[in-house]
Amino acid sequence: MIREIAVIGSGTMGNGIAHVFAQHNFKVTLIDINVAQLEKAIATIAKNLERQIAKGTSTEEQKAITLNNIITSTDINRGVKNALLVIEAATENADIKLNIFKQLDETAPADCILATNTSSISITKIAAVTKRADKVIGMHFMNPVPVMKLVEIINGRETKKEVTNAIVELSKQLEKIPCVVNDAPGFIANRILMPMINEAIYSLHEGVAGVASIDTIMKLGMAHPMGPLQLADYIGLDVCLNIINVLYDGFKSEKYAPCPLLINMVNNGKLGVKSGEGFYIYQPGNKDLTVSPQFK
Repeated sequence: MIREIAVIGSGTMGNGIAHVFAQHNFKVTLIDINVAQLEKAIATIAKNLERQIAKGTSTEEQKAITLNNIITSTDINRGVKNALLVIEAATENADIKLNIFKQLDETAPADCILATNTSSISITKIAAVTKRADKVIGMHFMNPVPVMKLVEIINGRETKKEVTNAIVELSKQLEKIPCVVNDAPGFIANRILMPMINEAIYSLHEGVAGVASIDTIMKLGMAHPMGPLQLADYIGLDVCLNIINVLYDGFKSEKYAPCPLLINMVNNGKLGVKSGEGFYIYQPGNKDLTVSPQFK
């Protein structure tokens, strides 16, 4: 039975994954090369637990137990030595992920399942750099991890059914809803979401409508909780571009070509929430949405 896991990467997704597992009484080793990032991750988890307490969905005792279930490490070899599941949640860059999986294959226990939180990169391609392709699987959590119920589980070409079944059951233990799909560019979530976001950006680029109008139409007309341009800002425009490029390269179809406006914004460092400006302006403490001056 899997009760001890390791999470590689302590950013937004990594600390969210660690939070959820630790809250369900798994022992978690959170691994990152950056000590300051690990300290920030633990502070974020504590803050999110406080939010849960304020909403009445957790208690001070549960907070203490959750934080006690997490240890941090900057040494990937030591951090994964006892894990029966490792979840890689590093940045959405194929070269980085492939290098991590090569190292994990050499250092993780032979019976350890290697999962990736990738939102678009081929599971089969990642598995191919290991000697345990049958034990490699996609475990794509949604952001914010403590709130969102879905886990998109992606089979690689050689993933064993027993491994898939184990990850499905594990997701249910986290009170998540697992959906199993097969390996293809963007899988299902981003194969559908990213072309919509890209089309919204094209609509803005071509002057069909403004930022606020595009988002309002999709919120009020299609019952989306957040408009596609605001959502792109929250995901990160650089992340969106990376995923759209995976679709474009994978399908070799012009319908997936990234909008020039998106490319220019990423090149200019306008990445959305993380940089303080994307299609909207983001300032600490300001909850009102203000359209970026370049689009007024």
